[in-house]
Amino acid sequence: MIHYIDEEKIGEEIVLNSERIMVLDVSADWCIPCQMIAPILTELDKRYKDVEIFKINADECQNFMITNNISSIPTLIIYANGEEKERVVGLQSLEKLCNIINAYSSIEE
Repeated sequence: MIHYIDEEKIGEEIVLNSERIMVLDVSADWCIPCQMIAPILTELDKRYKDVEIFKINADECQNFMITNNISSIPTLIIYANGEEKERVVGLQSLEKLCNIINAYSSIEE
């Protein structure tokens, strides 16, 4: 399941999910590439039962965007062990996202 989150809860979720891979999708409803990546994230969610995926609305989290130097959407931030490991900006293929997840976790379900 993909979870929607607001900027006040991001830090808490990173800590709560520190033993899992966590993907944070920073996007907006009006963004065409963001809309195109949504089904790819849904498929990613189906493939990896131990990966948590969160979406945050870029229009509603300006402080988070400034603090984390995010200037383009969609931006996917991958966390492992509670730490940011990787960022990818723009529309990504399912294959590329799977390769990134596999780099941090060899378990695919």
